[in-house]
Amino acid sequence: MNFKLISVGIADFKVTSSPDILRTILGSCVGVCCYDFEKKIAGLSHIMLPTMNESASNEKKYADSAIPLLIREMERIGASVERITAKIAGGASMFKLIGNGIMSEIGRNNVAKVREVLADLHVEIVAEDIGGDYGRTIDFYSEDGTLKIKSLGKAEKII
Repeated sequence: MNFKLISVGIADFKVTSSPDILRTILGSCVGVCCYDFEKKIAGLSHIMLPTMNESASNEKKYADSAIPLLIREMERIGASVERITAKIAGGASMFKLIGNGIMSEIGRNNVAKVREVLADLHVEIVAEDIGGDYGRTIDFYSEDGTLKIKSLGKAEKII
C-alpha cells in the first residue's frame, strides 16, 4: 500500500486520509490526534502553548485556537465531529528548573487546556501517553487510528 509520511512541525497541524501517516516530535508540547473511524480521516495538531493571546500571529500554536481549527479542517474533507475521537501524547516536563516557574509547568498546562478544549467540543479522549520527563516521536496512522509512540530508551508503545 502506498502511503505518505507527513511531518507536522511545531505549532502546526495537518489533516489527511487513509493510508497516510502523520508524524511529529514532542517534548512539553502536546500532540492531539483526532480520528473519524468511518471516513478514515486523521488530523494531528502540535500544540505548543495552552492559550492564545491578542498579539498572537499563529493560531495553530495554541490549544484553544488550534484544536477547533483542526476539527473544522477535518470536517471540510468529510469528517463529522460526532464521530471524531482523540488520542493525546506529550506534555512532558522537559525543563529542570528550581521552583515553580512557568516553564516547569508548561507540559502540564498544555495537557490541561487540551483536555478542556476537547471536552468543550464533545470529542472523547480514548487514549493518552502524557507526562514524564522525556521526548516522544509519534506516528498517527490514518488507516485505523493507531498511535505509535517512540521514546529514547523506552519500549515502543501503541495506543
